[in-house]
Amino acid sequence: MYGNSSPFASHGQRASNMYNRVGVETDVLMATPHRLVAMLLDGANDSMTQAIGAIRTGNVEIKNRSLSRAVRILDEGLKAALDLDSGSLALDLRDLYAYMCMRLTHANLHTDVAAVEECVRLLQPIREAWGSISPAAAEQRAAA
Repeated sequence: MYGNSSPFASHGQRASNMYNRVGVETDVLMATPHRLVAMLLDGANDSMTQAIGAIRTGNVEIKNRSLSRAVRILDEGLKAALDLDSGSLALDLRDLYAYMCMRLTHANLHTDVAAVEECVRLLQPIREAWGSISPAAAEQRAAA
């Protein structure tokens, strides 16, 4: 009934939540730019997957939280990090992320699981392509 951050959660639940948060924060601080983008892509995918489950079980609170998180990752993380002067790929990704934000907002307002599933399908090839890039090669291109 109550989440780990609730004052009604047990001390063990709150401690576990804080431990996980420290782990994520440490990962972010230690991550390369390539790894940070991978973490954002995975976070958006995880949030959308969680939203699909919440829609199917009728959990409105988790649906809202998950879709809002996915939109923030796409808009404030992935889209904001693009170097729009680098060419048409960055511009295409910006437009795709904006479209996905619009679809996820629609999904949240109308409890539309098909719209979320569409966004998961759209993000999957990007996640796979990013994962296939060697982190060393990505760092060399960023330094050039």
